[in-house]
Amino acid sequence: MLSIVRKIYCFNIALVLFAVPIPSFADWALDKGQSQLNFVSIKKSAVAEIHGFKQIDGMLSSDGRFELELKLASVATNIPIRDERMRDMLFEVGQFPLAKITGDADLTPIKGLPVGGMADLDVEVNLTLHGKSASMNSRLRVVRLDGNKLLVSTLQPMIVNAAKFDLAAGIEKLREVAKLPAIASAVPVTFSMVFSPSAADAPKGK
Repeated sequence: MLSIVRKIYCFNIALVLFAVPIPSFADWALDKGQSQLNFVSIKKSAVAEIHGFKQIDGMLSSDGRFELELKLASVATNIPIRDERMRDMLFEVGQFPLAKITGDADLTPIKGLPVGGMADLDVEVNLTLHGKSASMNSRLRVVRLDGNKLLVSTLQPMIVNAAKFDLAAGIEKLREVAKLPAIASAVPVTFSMVFSPSAADAPKGK
């Protein structure tokens, strides 16, 4: 009798395993509460400060297309007057409210990754900022999390050159109003983004 019960139990488990597909590729949406993008400003040649944005959105599709969107008015430097100056003098958010990072990634290396497994990807990204666009190389690490979530983070900072985005004049305005000897025009950018399966692709029953 015990052996029969065991066989029935094993059979039921097998049915569950084969009935519920294990997701490999899906469409993912940015988990805003667990994601951040930071940039570093350097003033007086030696003083570095970390800043970020409070409002970020994004998506990653099953074919590797991705997009991050930053609301520049949400810039956060921990100093309100500096936030205001960056919004008005540097980013000019009235005319250029958003920055976008887009690109295409080969997701083949993350196929079949177990929870906790990781893969490093070399990805060319395109940054659109202040009415200008430029491409840059990035090295990213993707970690598969529980619930088919993905953690995507920079392994190395991406360096944004302000001159490529017509931001040099804005940096000079910031320097003058703050009475600083210098503000660096090369800005390191890093991010850590968590992507969750979209509603249609999210794991059921948990």
